[in-house]
Amino acid sequence: MILLLILLLILIFASVPIFLSIGLSTSFAFLISKLPTFMIAQKMFDGVNSYVLLAVPLFMLAGSFMDQGGMSKRLVELSESLVGHFRGGLAITSILSSMLFAGVSGSAAADTAAVGSVLIPSMKDKGYDKNFAASVVATGGSIGVIIPPSIPMIIFAFIANISVGKLFLAGILPGILIGISLIILISIKSKTLQVQEENDSFDFDRFKVAFKNAFLALGIPVIVVGGILLGVFTATESAAVAVIYSFLISTLVYKELSFKKIYKAAVQAINTSAIILIIISIATVFSWYLSMNNVQQLLSSALLAISHDKYVLIIIINIFLLIMGTFVETTASLILFVPVIAPLLNSYGINPYTSGVMIVTNLAIGMLTPPLGICLIVSGSIAKSKILHISKAVVPFLIVLIIDLLLISFIPFFTTFLPSV
Repeated sequence: MILLLILLLILIFASVPIFLSIGLSTSFAFLISKLPTFMIAQKMFDGVNSYVLLAVPLFMLAGSFMDQGGMSKRLVELSESLVGHFRGGLAITSILSSMLFAGVSGSAAADTAAVGSVLIPSMKDKGYDKNFAASVVATGGSIGVIIPPSIPMIIFAFIANISVGKLFLAGILPGILIGISLIILISIKSKTLQVQEENDSFDFDRFKVAFKNAFLALGIPVIVVGGILLGVFTATESAAVAVIYSFLISTLVYKELSFKKIYKAAVQAINTSAIILIIISIATVFSWYLSMNNVQQLLSSALLAISHDKYVLIIIINIFLLIMGTFVETTASLILFVPVIAPLLNSYGINPYTSGVMIVTNLAIGMLTPPLGICLIVSGSIAKSKILHISKAVVPFLIVLIIDLLLISFIPFFTTFLPSV
């Protein structure tokens, strides 16, 4: 086990792709333990042979159709018509747009790319510092895994064997809390921004046109969340409905989804889904090997040896996940750590939906911290800025997110109210 973990860390720090790092180290452990290697393929297949996980490629495809079909652009225009007249309005628009777009794609990277491609160039034209612009968009994109639908939440529910629909509902209030807190921070920082925005008053006619244009795009999160809430369909079925809806609206109403764009959207969804699912499959083998060697029980005992107090345990787990989120990819983190952490939190009487949102929020913050901050990488590539410079600009946002994380962890109301209703 020690050799396995040392090899895994060496490969991760050597920048070997995460699925290869896990796969090579686990294969090595199988050979040393003289386990039959055909079990690796067996466990990989079992890891992704799930009805629940069908939602992953479906939500990816729905998000790609929205992006290519002009729906995301209309959501950005609606957000700008609402808050664009404030000082720092484009930065606030970025957060609001991310909250709206998060209601369908389920992917932080997809949200960051969709919103960033529209707003970062506009923010730079208005005089925003490119590092600040990139950090705002990256932070907004991270909300995408907290507001439903959320691919990490689907994976958590799959591992923890809880309702995906209820976990989606548990993420709504925390997502709104984070969005509002980020908007407040931007409003405070906007007093020092040297930008050339037109600070006109709210234009109701502009809002009315933008709302009319985006009305059908707003239907997707309503259908997804509303359908689950009313028991009309499961989370996986809601993903299929989102694909059909976004396809029909983009082709028949907005008429922006050509055959070429359909192909491009499909390729985007396939590539991203393949990355996530190969990590899930190989990490399942790793997790099985850990379970066979009672590593989960050993880690639980180690954590309990530090303290038996529930609140101290929550703080320790948060610190652990924040550190791991900077080095280990989100999907792999869920597969590796949820089988250990979720039962431990449950044994202390912590609601499983609170645990789910808390863990996912931790990993969302990890998307904003180098070296593996995927949202920073995406927004940095759009802004043509170095990760180191964006990392400095994102620090105030990280502080706010950590405060929000503590509120979510210690005030169950945010995560239990809607599922209980």
